[in-house]
Amino acid sequence: MKSKLLAILLFVLYQSGFSQVSERLQGQVVFDKTVAIKVEVINATSKIVALTDTEGKFIITAEANDQLVFVAKNHEIKELKVTAAIIKQGFINMTLAAKAEELKEVIVQNMTSIKLSKDAKWEQAKLDQYALEKNASSLKNPGIYTGTIENGMDFIRIGKMIGSLFKKKDNNNHQKSPILPFTEAAKTQIEPEFYTDTLQLRQEEIATFLDFCNKDPKSKIIAAHQNILSLQEFMSSKILQFKSL
Repeated sequence: MKSKLLAILLFVLYQSGFSQVSERLQGQVVFDKTVAIKVEVINATSKIVALTDTEGKFIITAEANDQLVFVAKNHEIKELKVTAAIIKQGFINMTLAAKAEELKEVIVQNMTSIKLSKDAKWEQAKLDQYALEKNASSLKNPGIYTGTIENGMDFIRIGKMIGSLFKKKDNNNHQKSPILPFTEAAKTQIEPEFYTDTLQLRQEEIATFLDFCNKDPKSKIIAAHQNILSLQEFMSSKILQFKSL
């Protein structure tokens, strides 16, 4: 009898421990029966971000009870709680709906899903963007200010983040720092881990990759923005072309 009770206890403990193990979930996102590219799939629990590829597919690590958030420009934010059934199935089909209000036209570039968990600054910027869009959409009446916003954000932390990305204008009208060429800006402003961990480049490939990006006329526009996030997104959009050479 004691042996049976011990076996049952061990089985329950095993199942409980197994249920907490993170799993790699796959999925696909569509807009009106059309595959959706470059949709941000955010695990709000573990703060991991993935992007859908040219087929609208993605892979992200999650476990039961994690909260997944799907964010795309011009479309409503979708949230999904990961259940044991989803973990068992291993695949998520998500359909996004267009926002009712008219927004400015946005050019979306094809991009594959890239593991971003080691690039904390990039992921934090995406999480903050999600928080801004979520709070903007939660206002009771867009035309009337009620004094309250549901799901308030950490404005102090967001303010620090923005301050680290943008240079404040001096009240004494000091001259703005000169714009660096794209290659120099990429070398001096981007952490080495972004190239090796996020873009999966070898050290000897980095200089060649930057020269490849610099040949794109858009690189001069990106450099003029003087924005780290813009640099990272531009290079992420070029990595597939570079890898295919």
